[in-house]
Amino acid sequence: MRGLLGRRKLGESEGILLRPASSVHTFFMLFPIDVVFLDRKLEVVRVVPELPPWRTVWRRGAASVVELAAGRAEACGLAVGDHLDWVTP
Repeated sequence: MRGLLGRRKLGESEGILLRPASSVHTFFMLFPIDVVFLDRKLEVVRVVPELPPWRTVWRRGAASVVELAAGRAEACGLAVGDHLDWVTP
């Protein structure tokens, strides 16, 4: 239930998958994040870049959310319609 609350920063290569989720908030957070909403097929349905603390965002129909360090979604070229796959090393 904590997610990123209580952390001072999120590393460039770090993120968190919230599932199931169609909304997130940044109340009490100390830094902005990128928020990527995914449908059940892991298709990107919304990208919210650099969401500052004390905000709420949602996407109807989203099944999960990936929270990334601010700027990472753009750096990775993530856009609506992209499909994500999970790869284990």
